[in-house]
Amino acid sequence: MGILTKMDPLIQLKYFNFFMYGSWSLLNPFLPLYFGHTGFNSIQIGVLMSVGPMISLLANPFWGYWSDRTQNPKLIIILMLIGNVATSQIYFQSNQFMLVFSLMLIFYFFQTALNPLTNSLTFYAIENTQYQFGTFRLWGSLGFAVMVLISSPFIDVVGIQNLGYLYGGFIVFTLLLSFGLPNQAKRKERKGFPRDQFKKLMGSGLFVFFLLLSIVINIPNRMNFIFVSVYIGDMGGSEVLVGWSWFVAAIFEVPLFLLLDKYLRITERRLFGLMALVCGLYTLRWFLMGFATEPIHVVLIQLLHSFTFGVSYYVGTQICDLLVPKELRSTGQAIYGLCWMGLSGIVSGLLGGWVYGQLGADGMYYTSTVMACTGTIGFMLIWRTFIQQRAKGASM
Repeated sequence: MGILTKMDPLIQLKYFNFFMYGSWSLLNPFLPLYFGHTGFNSIQIGVLMSVGPMISLLANPFWGYWSDRTQNPKLIIILMLIGNVATSQIYFQSNQFMLVFSLMLIFYFFQTALNPLTNSLTFYAIENTQYQFGTFRLWGSLGFAVMVLISSPFIDVVGIQNLGYLYGGFIVFTLLLSFGLPNQAKRKERKGFPRDQFKKLMGSGLFVFFLLLSIVINIPNRMNFIFVSVYIGDMGGSEVLVGWSWFVAAIFEVPLFLLLDKYLRITERRLFGLMALVCGLYTLRWFLMGFATEPIHVVLIQLLHSFTFGVSYYVGTQICDLLVPKELRSTGQAIYGLCWMGLSGIVSGLLGGWVYGQLGADGMYYTSTVMACTGTIGFMLIWRTFIQQRAKGASM
């Protein structure tokens, strides 16, 4: 552990992203398959996969508040990982639905805010440096892609029932890496939580509309996260093919983040315009998924994931950081995470489970197509507003 903590904190942050997202590669693709192996039906799987988003409604603002209050996101991340390690193995030992549901509530209380707080810590760490956000986030995509590709044949050999032990090993190493993360620079003056700025932020029509649209476009994405592995399994695909589908979905995020760091100019007009374009690509992606008839079709369509989820994640995080005051950075990212992962996750788990069970996978993806189209229109309206404001300013 001494070697890990003596490493350059910014390099440590890259490795931390690699293994944190690598551990998630065992949850998102394989947890629905694990629950199916345990004997749960599609509706029960949908409910269980919505537990994380459900508890995130409490966990995200709770941990975000204490991160801003203490000005120490590193400490909060360490505490969450300790809780994660302490609870991660428990729910893997039961096949009783209500017991698993209750245990996952505790587990995800320590899990769901890790992503927004890591983003917040990254923005603090690179402030006043030459580094860009994507330089660090791409290590997460690389970790997810590499680990899902390595773990899928391993799971195929040892059995999906041993998923919990594999996840436990990953998260323990992630905890060890967290002790070497960079610290947030302390502000000269500390006046507690800035409540007035928080009220002003939540009264901003632009910020609230952005959050609402984020929920709309992420409901289909979360439904796909939950059920794409089941979809492939229903078509006769193996765990190895499931792993490949997630690998191709994540690996191209790496060069994508590098390109965005290098060429994307961070302005509200450009960011909202790019979000509208990505939502249009989401619409095409879900429409094609509804027509898939073979597992390989799903794998190939998953190539669009890097350009849809990757860009929307990067741009959405940048929009949030642009709209939120620095004193509320952790809280703002937590609220954004609450919406795109929390509220959208609850709806996607319940709605996706019901639609998948009643209308099948094609019905679920056609529903997703309509929602993505709605998001496209919403972001185009915001982008057009900025275009009109720019034209009006130029004419004055």
